[in-house]
Amino acid sequence: MDDQGKALKFYTEVLGFVMKTDIPSGKYRWLTVVSPEAPDGTELLLEPSDNPATKTFKKALYEQGIPLTSFAVEDIQEEYARLRELDVSFTMKPTKMGLVTVAVFDDTCGNLIQIAQQ
Repeated sequence: MDDQGKALKFYTEVLGFVMKTDIPSGKYRWLTVVSPEAPDGTELLLEPSDNPATKTFKKALYEQGIPLTSFAVEDIQEEYARLRELDVSFTMKPTKMGLVTVAVFDDTCGNLIQIAQQ
């Protein structure tokens, strides 16, 4: 993440995650979020992308339209509409791909994120 505070705001206020861990670590923080439905489940690390190798990799993924990660949703049309209402910018609207429907959006922090419904 280019800006951990901006990332935290987007992932909590827009996507609906909740903060799990916030530990100072030098000029950055060990900052994680979780699903409110599974507070003891998988944590998503909002890690800074200050390392030059990370910046190069992240830029290449973005330019090639490759999502950094994917989140499962129960109703992709509903989630797409909810996120559009919050001015989230999509690079791919919900698209059927075999047994799944996927959509891709910009997380405002230099990453593309996919949502998917089976």
